[in-house]
Amino acid sequence: MRNRLKSSVAVIVLAGGFLVTAPRLAHAEWPTFDAITHFLIEQSQKAMTSAVDKVYDNVTNIGTLISDRLTGVGNQLNDRLGDGFTQTANYQRAQIGAVQQIADASNSANARFYRDMRNSEIRDEHTASPQACLALDSGQSSGQSQIQGGRIATAIADVMDARGEGGPNTPAWFGQAQSMTSSNALHLSRYCDADEAAAGLCTASARPNADVRAISFVREVYPDGDAVNAANDFSTNVVQPVVPAALRGDHLTSVEGQDASARRRAYDARMSLSRSVFSHQIALQAPTVTLNEAQQAQLRARGVEPPAAGSWLQVLGLEVDRRFTDVAWAASLHNMTPAAVSREIAQELALSNYLALANLRLQMQSAAVSAANLAVDVERGFTGVVSMPSPTIAAN
Repeated sequence: MRNRLKSSVAVIVLAGGFLVTAPRLAHAEWPTFDAITHFLIEQSQKAMTSAVDKVYDNVTNIGTLISDRLTGVGNQLNDRLGDGFTQTANYQRAQIGAVQQIADASNSANARFYRDMRNSEIRDEHTASPQACLALDSGQSSGQSQIQGGRIATAIADVMDARGEGGPNTPAWFGQAQSMTSSNALHLSRYCDADEAAAGLCTASARPNADVRAISFVREVYPDGDAVNAANDFSTNVVQPVVPAALRGDHLTSVEGQDASARRRAYDARMSLSRSVFSHQIALQAPTVTLNEAQQAQLRARGVEPPAAGSWLQVLGLEVDRRFTDVAWAASLHNMTPAAVSREIAQELALSNYLALANLRLQMQSAAVSAANLAVDVERGFTGVVSMPSPTIAAN
């Protein structure tokens, strides 16, 4: 490339020199070309060649300088662009790393958040609601009151069955007159009314005629022991106010006494069955268990002062009313989790089963009483044994 440029410059300069120094067209009168002219031409050519060489060198130096400068600028540009691209790449890598860190932090935060939410759900699903605790307390109260009520019913039966049978040391054991006198004496000592007091038979009682008034028996809960006694005395007047005289001594050994004994046992059994129905209801309405704070608050909301103790019937009544009229229970129901609502439904089903079982026991008692009444009706319709001649047996 450089030699080609040099040759081109030399041709251009030589052509220019010939054009400048070339002699005009020869004329006939001009002298012939000689050595001096030839020498001058050579010197001119040398000078021209030297000038061309200098121009070429200058042009070459300028091209070299420009090339070096361009090369330097290119190198600097490459360096700057390389640094810029490198820095941009570094920024991109740093940005990617930052985005990854942000994403990792966001994922960690979201994972922790959803884990806490799940933990809260698990806690709420497995934590018993206050209403569930109240239902459990009420169930415990119902169970305890039923156990204590069963003991009361047994105690009443032990006393009243012996009375009705005319057992030893009871009024009827001494005779029917003593049984009647004892019944009147009990009434006058506990339930003397104004007319009896005016007749001078007794002193007026704070519970006049309580032994013949149904309000003494039909109660959600009896306030105290005296009220329990009044309910028991009411049932005595309904079932067996006066006990027939007991069969004893010669009555039991005679033929007539044996027949009377069979009939007396039937009588005693029916009286005991009748009394057991009343005794069972008295036991379920007797104060046998201490009410908890929620139950007492529920009674106060009704405008009733809580008694010292509650009965089986009262505890169950409060539990049923709590799910029907209690505002706090309704508010809790709206805030319950699905699992808590399911547990509440299960508890209500358990309560329904418990009440159904209690109803079944009552129906069994009613069926027994109906059977006893049926037996009495059949016995009344039976004509009994009539006198018949003694059979004659022929000897073989």
